[in-house]
Amino acid sequence: MDIGPVTICGEATILHGGFLLASRLCHPKPLSELTKSDWCKVGKPIIDALREICASCSTYPPQPNAWKKKAGVILWSKILLSDASSPSTNQRWKDDVFFSVSSMIPEVNHTVLFELFKAENAPQLFAQLLLVLPAHVCQRELEIFIKYVTDETTPEDVSFFLDVWWEILKHKDGQEDRLTLLFGAFSRQHLSDSDETSHVPKRFKSDTPDSPVAVSLLPALMEGLKLIKESIGSAKMKCYALSNLADVLSVLIPAESEPASLPVKVYLDKISSVVTLWSRDCENRYNKSGLDVKVQEAERSVSLLNMAKQHNDPLIHHMGFLRSLLEEWLVELQGHLSDPREICYESYRLLDSLASLRKSLTSCAKLEDLDKEVKQGMLELGNLIGDFLKKVNPRVRGENSDSILVASVAIVIIEKKMDRHMEMCSIFASEKDWASTKDWVACLIKNKELFQKPELVLKLLETAASLGSAADSAESRGQQAKVAKIILDCYTELSLLDKNTVISGVLSRWGRRGLSGILKPFEEGFTEEFNVAFNQIIQSASGEGFNKAVASMSRLAILNPEATVKKMCNLAVANLGTHNFLAEILCSFPALNFKELHGQDEAIGLMLGCLKETLVDKLTSAKEKEQFLEFLVYLMQPSGTNPLLAPAEVTQNLVVPFLRSNFPHLELCLQILGVALKVSLPSDQHWVHTCHPFPLIFCLCKLLHGFTRYWHEPQDQRSVSLEAKDLVVGNLAQLCDALLAQKDAVPSELWTQSVAWLHKKAEALDWTIGLRLKTVYGEHFKNEVPATLFEVCKLPDDEWTSRPLPAYGAGSGLLAWLECCCISTALREQMLVLLMVNMDNPEEVNLFSKGFLLAMVQVFPWCSQSEWRRLIQVIKSLLEREVLYVPYSLEYVQHLPLLNFQPFAYPLQFSVLLLRGFQFLCSSSGATWLPLEAWKHVARLYCLGLSDLLGSVKSVARSQWHPVEEKNTTRELSFVYIQLFCHTLHVAAMLPEGTDKPLLLLSLEILCQYETLGDADESLGRALRKANEKHFLESIAENVSNKELRAMLQQKLSKL
Repeated sequence: MDIGPVTICGEATILHGGFLLASRLCHPKPLSELTKSDWCKVGKPIIDALREICASCSTYPPQPNAWKKKAGVILWSKILLSDASSPSTNQRWKDDVFFSVSSMIPEVNHTVLFELFKAENAPQLFAQLLLVLPAHVCQRELEIFIKYVTDETTPEDVSFFLDVWWEILKHKDGQEDRLTLLFGAFSRQHLSDSDETSHVPKRFKSDTPDSPVAVSLLPALMEGLKLIKESIGSAKMKCYALSNLADVLSVLIPAESEPASLPVKVYLDKISSVVTLWSRDCENRYNKSGLDVKVQEAERSVSLLNMAKQHNDPLIHHMGFLRSLLEEWLVELQGHLSDPREICYESYRLLDSLASLRKSLTSCAKLEDLDKEVKQGMLELGNLIGDFLKKVNPRVRGENSDSILVASVAIVIIEKKMDRHMEMCSIFASEKDWASTKDWVACLIKNKELFQKPELVLKLLETAASLGSAADSAESRGQQAKVAKIILDCYTELSLLDKNTVISGVLSRWGRRGLSGILKPFEEGFTEEFNVAFNQIIQSASGEGFNKAVASMSRLAILNPEATVKKMCNLAVANLGTHNFLAEILCSFPALNFKELHGQDEAIGLMLGCLKETLVDKLTSAKEKEQFLEFLVYLMQPSGTNPLLAPAEVTQNLVVPFLRSNFPHLELCLQILGVALKVSLPSDQHWVHTCHPFPLIFCLCKLLHGFTRYWHEPQDQRSVSLEAKDLVVGNLAQLCDALLAQKDAVPSELWTQSVAWLHKKAEALDWTIGLRLKTVYGEHFKNEVPATLFEVCKLPDDEWTSRPLPAYGAGSGLLAWLECCCISTALREQMLVLLMVNMDNPEEVNLFSKGFLLAMVQVFPWCSQSEWRRLIQVIKSLLEREVLYVPYSLEYVQHLPLLNFQPFAYPLQFSVLLLRGFQFLCSSSGATWLPLEAWKHVARLYCLGLSDLLGSVKSVARSQWHPVEEKNTTRELSFVYIQLFCHTLHVAAMLPEGTDKPLLLLSLEILCQYETLGDADESLGRALRKANEKHFLESIAENVSNKELRAMLQQKLSKL
């Protein structure tokens, strides 16, 4: 309240006039000697003047109670100063803010003050002003008031006394307005206790919590009741008196712990019942008040403060007093309470207070340290109250309020932001019966900031969902649209964490369609908003753009989570370069990794479900697959935030179901498994233990087994390239390593059983797979190989054993040996050490060399690139150790060059070995052995081998180059390039039509290197030599059957 002027003004003049008339009526007696019996003669002018002031419109908005308080403050301050040792007038006009107005009023006494409060029915104002006085003054003023009430007590005195008592019980510190605080400051300044310091600061300082004024007044009030109890005539006032006394006892009774607040639903029902009773009782002082005033006052009535306990108070005497009153008035009260026509607020409150007191008495009587006499008194009083309550009409205990009133009460509590308004918001958001009213919608719109909490948004959505089928008119549909908009507005204002909470709740309650499936307004306009939002998301790039994208995504994610995630997944593969940005946005919404149960099946995540759909149906190009993989990697390992997906669930949902040879995107699944295996988790245990690792290993082994008959399968059944074999091998090795790292965490018996199961299943597969599983087998099983391998290797019996394999007959030892060399680098080195060839026996060396060529031709077409490189290293090692004999023929030499070819022995021998191998492979006996795709594959492997060889030739040349010497290796290098060129074209000529293009491109690369070398040649005979070499190369190029490539070679040669 604005205190307004407290100086001389029009209102003060009117009040002054009222007191002058009263003084004239009272003459010759002054107003300071007025008695209670005199008031009826002289009080009317004062009351009329005050009511005239309150009815005036001097302020906007009107404040009819403002001058009631000002008048009370002016009069009471004047009385207090007249009783005290007043300062001089010179001092008062400086310090007393009320001086100018109070000096206009004649001297008055407490009779005028009390009668004025009573006439205006202002017990709350009286209590407010009383309780801001200094403690000793407050106590004294209350005693004066009680003495006044007990003298010539009238029914009005009884009613006002009980009202003041009730207001003191309901009083809450901290709710005083400026004028009340000013009055308190004034009283402390001029009325300080004698033992207080004389230099009291002018600034108001409230009482400390250790000395509550209200509690100290309770004994005096109870003594006052004892004095006036004979004057309490009506049953209603008796109910009122007993209620006050019962509430005081509830305050004074010691408790083991702080009493819990009423459940909010009970709290609302009580307030509504009180408002209903006041509205029906024409005699109640709140009957004609507006609903907001009634609710505020009712809220004070049901929310008594937990005052400090007065353990030293004579509790037994107070209980005895209540008991005596109950016994004395028992018959009259039972008759009153049993009459339905007499139901009123006082009777309702009496039963509520007695029930609360009985509960406190029963609880307190169980305390062990309680005095025996007190405990006995508590039990007797509790029994008396219990018997009394049993005989009362149940209707009196609570007046049921209609739903509309309860909703209106809740709205007032929310709009006035009363003490428990946030709890009321929870009920308000949940009550489906209220949601169809205009007032409910209006309150929601007006107070939407109060509902910006995740739990309230979810409750509002539940309520809105219940209205889905009720929209049978344009008006109700409009209401739904307003509700939907305001709920979305509340949701939009939430933090990202709270938005995720709401998204989780929506998914749990309504599934993957989100809000679109519960209410029409949520669905309308979604498509347009969806398209606009995703256009903005795609165009966003900066940090600010990211925040906007997350905000847009949050709305879409609640409206239709499934459609939103699907769109994100599709955009991640379709829009070049946006996949990481989109993944970063998705990682902001962990709630989207929602899992739902289908019967007894395992949980299927929304995010993974959409990713699976993208994997199966949306990927068409290599670039899309690449972006999908990177998108997935980011979701598992984002930068600066928590991952959205765990590698275990990715493996279970995007890998395991598709580890079959006929799945179109098998290679991508293997890549996914590879990146998942590299994801490290905070926990010590690797996640593979949650994914049934042994069956997963066996799935990879079956895929490996499929590669052994790769070229024998029809082309339409080969869903991956042979290069995917390296992916399978790499994943298998990683999986085995991860499994072994956690071996100690697995019970030994379970481990043994699992290994035995894997070994038994692997027996049906190619024998080389068992060698790849040796790390898992450990000491449980030996390496099982064809018996013929023992013929070419010295294998230790404690680690190796033979296995019956009909396909490996006599003479197949080198084939098995080469297959072992292709498995891994470690096994290759072991095989080279264990190889048995008698170098002193020329015939054995020759046989080994021929057998090696034959075995190489058989192994070569089934090699992946990494296996082929291992095989090349075997060839190099055997050539360097001269175990493998490869004579170099001079079929592409016109004359014998007098040069040093020792540094280039390996490149020349290797090239000839490949030439001999292809001559054998492309002969009439082997021409039909391989399908066309296999020929393309071996052509690529040949190019890979020659490309690596060119690199080694350069390295050898750099190591042999000595610019300070007269001679260098230019001529030797030219010879090597020419030989490699000729061998490449020779092999290309033997290959089936349509498979030679990689080799012809390789020949162009060789020519480029030859040309670069020629430009650096500064020898004297270079011109003639280069002319001869050019003529020779042109004659070779003329034999190329492919016209286009032949023309390219000839054009290149013409520029030499």
